[in-house]
Amino acid sequence: MSETCILAYSGGLDTSFCIPFIKEKYGYDVETVMVDTGGFTETDKNTARERSRKLGAKQHVILDGRKQVFDRYARYLIFGNVLRGGVYPLCVAAERVVQAAMVAEYALQEGAAAVAHGSTGAGNDQVRFDVAFGVLCPKLKQLAPVREHSLTRQQETEYLAKHGLEIPAKTTQYSINAGMWGVTIGGKETHESATEVPESVFEMAVPSNPSAPPRKVSIKFNRGLPVSLDNEMQTPVALVEKLNEIAATYALGRGIHLGDTIVGIKGRIAFQAGAALMLIHAHRELEKLTLTKWQRFWKDHVADFYGNMIHEGQPFEPALRDMESMLENSQRHVNGEVILNIKHGGYFVAGVSSPNSMMEAAHGKYGEEFTLWDGRDAAGYSKILTIPSKLHGGAE
Repeated sequence: MSETCILAYSGGLDTSFCIPFIKEKYGYDVETVMVDTGGFTETDKNTARERSRKLGAKQHVILDGRKQVFDRYARYLIFGNVLRGGVYPLCVAAERVVQAAMVAEYALQEGAAAVAHGSTGAGNDQVRFDVAFGVLCPKLKQLAPVREHSLTRQQETEYLAKHGLEIPAKTTQYSINAGMWGVTIGGKETHESATEVPESVFEMAVPSNPSAPPRKVSIKFNRGLPVSLDNEMQTPVALVEKLNEIAATYALGRGIHLGDTIVGIKGRIAFQAGAALMLIHAHRELEKLTLTKWQRFWKDHVADFYGNMIHEGQPFEPALRDMESMLENSQRHVNGEVILNIKHGGYFVAGVSSPNSMMEAAHGKYGEEFTLWDGRDAAGYSKILTIPSKLHGGAE
């Protein structure tokens, strides 16, 4: 009787290829585990299930990982206003870690002999899966067939065709990963730094409605967590999914990120992450109203490192637990409502209100209504600030 390999499965080209390849080249029976971290439609799930069966998997299961993505990582990405390179909200990193962790847990429960993923040798996901598997199920054999055999997407497509599965040409040209925290698009134009990604590619991944009229969106936060959308209380997962629907209609959250990959080369990715970007931008404006400048200064430093470690596939580093405590503690007074004005292709924060506003405090009014000092205090303060520069020769 053959031993079993648990395959982290999305239903896409790479992971579909792995099913018959692992059976033929490694001799394992294959079970496919699809961890739903958002972005999968019922059609996607049914297609993946049918592909898994057709390609010879002995079992296919779907696990719901959406709550884990938010509770374990996305909440801290909001608390930290984490945008890699100032633009990219780490659409994939947290989701991959959750997927890997749930696959590892399932493999241990099933008594499997091996775990596998479909990542290539050039991307970031290989590291995220490898590290998670290495930490959580170190005694199991780890397989990465696409990486180990240096296979191209065209070779995988041809291999699957021989096994009775025809893959659409667009799947060979582009790799589209949809999740709760955003959709990423890689391929063709993203392989160069100067080539524009056509709007048609974004529309292929997330169709919009250019005729949708402008509107306002209200987001309420409690201790830094989004709790209400348009005055309707929501669980975090439901709120993110609803906000993604709105963002898709208006083509919001589209962008291109160019930066450092985990393996040391430069990489470029197109993305649409409407909910993530809108939540982070709204949350950041609320923090400007409710936190001191030094709270935000030090929190930004911590958040930058935290986001980098999540991107780099190092979520198990103990220092991150300390950082999460600091980030969560910083949110005690981040309560209030943010209004966004949105239209097709763009949005901006129109207004922010909070019961913890530092702008509306009794003694902190802006302008000539301040009560904590008078003009003589301000003049003296300004004079004292000149002393270091004068002593250093700045007034020469």
